[in-house]
Amino acid sequence: MTEIAFHFNISDDERGKLNYACRLLRKAYAQGARVGVLAAPGALGALDAALWTFSQRDFIPHCTADAPEHIRSATPIVLASACEPLQHCDVLLHLGQGEAPEGFERFERLIELVSSEAADRQGARARWRYYAERGYSIKTHDAAAQRAAKRSTHG
Repeated sequence: MTEIAFHFNISDDERGKLNYACRLLRKAYAQGARVGVLAAPGALGALDAALWTFSQRDFIPHCTADAPEHIRSATPIVLASACEPLQHCDVLLHLGQGEAPEGFERFERLIELVSSEAADRQGARARWRYYAERGYSIKTHDAAAQRAAKRSTHG
C-alpha cells in the first residue's frame, strides 16, 4: 500500500513551495529515489527553472514528461501534469491543489506539499479525507515547526 506523507505549513510566499520541493528533490536524488513530480503546467515550468538555479553546488537531474521515453526512464526526476508518463518513478511528489492524483496508488510513496494558503489547505483536507477513507496510513511533517526549530538552534 502506498505510504502517504503530508508536508504542511510550507511558506506561502512567492517561492516557498518551489524551494521546499527543490530541497526535497535534492534529498531524494541523493538517496537514489526516482521521483515523479505532479503539478499544473505553470507550476512545472517554475519548478523546472528553480531546479536549475536552486543551488550552485548541486545538480538535480530532471526532465519533463514530454521528453522521449528513453530519457524519462534514465532521469531520476520527471516533471508531469499527469501520472501516466511517470511509470519509472517510485515516489510521487504532488504540488497541486484539488483532488487526489489519479493513479497515485501505484507509487511506493506519495508526498503532498501544502502551503499555509487557505485554498491549498482546503484541497489538502479533502485529499487527506479521501486517503483516510480508503485505509491509507498518513504521516505528517510540519514545515513551520521545522523552520522554528532551525531558528532556535542557529540563534
